[in-house]
Amino acid sequence: MNAQNRFEIKNGSKVVIPFKLINNLIFIPININGAELTFMLDSGVTENTIFSLEDKEIKLSQMEKMKFSGLGGNRSIEGFKSDLNTGKIGKNFVNDSLMLYIIQDEEFNISSHIGIPVNGFMGYHFFKDYPIIIDYSSKKITVFKDRKLFEKKIRKFEEFTISIEKNKPYIFADVEMTSEKKPSKMLIDIGNSDAIWLFPTLIKDFVYNRPNIEDFLGRGFNGDIYGKRSRIHQLHLGNFKFEKPLTAMPDEFSIQHLYLAKDRKGSIGGEIMSRFTVAFDYKNEKIYLRKNNRYQDPFHFNMSGLDFKQDGLQWEKDYLTFRTLNEKSTSGDIQTYNSNLQYKFILKPLFSIAGVRKDSPAGKAGLKKDDQLIIINGKKTSEMTLNKIIEMMKSDEGKTIYITVNRKGLELKFSFTLEDPIPYQE
Repeated sequence: MNAQNRFEIKNGSKVVIPFKLINNLIFIPININGAELTFMLDSGVTENTIFSLEDKEIKLSQMEKMKFSGLGGNRSIEGFKSDLNTGKIGKNFVNDSLMLYIIQDEEFNISSHIGIPVNGFMGYHFFKDYPIIIDYSSKKITVFKDRKLFEKKIRKFEEFTISIEKNKPYIFADVEMTSEKKPSKMLIDIGNSDAIWLFPTLIKDFVYNRPNIEDFLGRGFNGDIYGKRSRIHQLHLGNFKFEKPLTAMPDEFSIQHLYLAKDRKGSIGGEIMSRFTVAFDYKNEKIYLRKNNRYQDPFHFNMSGLDFKQDGLQWEKDYLTFRTLNEKSTSGDIQTYNSNLQYKFILKPLFSIAGVRKDSPAGKAGLKKDDQLIIINGKKTSEMTLNKIIEMMKSDEGKTIYITVNRKGLELKFSFTLEDPIPYQE
């Protein structure tokens, strides 16, 4: 069984895999049994999982019924396990005995909240056999078969010891809530877009920093995850230090079905890891970090209080003007043109509001869940990506946002000012 479910480099000393980076999350292409899919790379999960096929067709072998549970709520989800599939990432990174878990619940489909079709998660089995380097700046992953080549590439990186427990990587970091550093065992979770998660119920004498807000934190196998958001004073990873990082703290209800490693206090997510070039070496239980150009960036928060989603695509007219040259005029010097207005139909994205945080600037302005976005600050949202919309809400505090929405057939206009509800306070 250990020899199964293993990716291998078929040719050459390394494999380079380009990826898409959206909201600090990594999305890689994978071909499974001939179907071209997109998976999110997630060090926080063990098994390779499919939760949506969109319009794709795929044949899967040896199906066995299963139940899943994890973050969010208290219900379990039915699904299947499928063994002995073929997975290819690029031409030369191949798994001829790929085990997959299939989740049937459509509510778990995260595509609408990412802005691109996402079919599943790629977890532990991507990392376990070869050292890899994730370059967040160039958006490329390199998998190394040649150990010496890998060691040459990481000479200027800072080395850390990690532990691989239940097929997931853990590191000790110093968490400084206000003034005292506390060594804390943290999951390295590149499938979590936030900077830090802390579990208050697992930390002795935990006191929430103020100010803090009640917020929607994300989605898990068992439903939506809620808790508080705040900032801590500092996070230390060896010689690396982060000032006033945003911190999410899920409530007890949301983590009750999560199988936690012994002494784990929380997670370090993509908002931290994407500030480095990261090298994982699971076999030797090491991680190597080198700063990239995002290292000093401040930790911005979606200050609007809005959660967005993409509702698919719609056909939209695009107008084109063509000019045709006439014959020369009688003077022999002047050329004249006729202008013909034509148009073509183009598929453009549709976005709507998935949720509104209570007492947020957008909520106070009157925006509501299910409002369909039309224009933000003078620009049609059909010309934007979901990531661009979210980045606008993380921009400068004090900036005014003007939004036009469609609400049940009525076009309504709103405005509000971005305001950070959780500035760090001593």
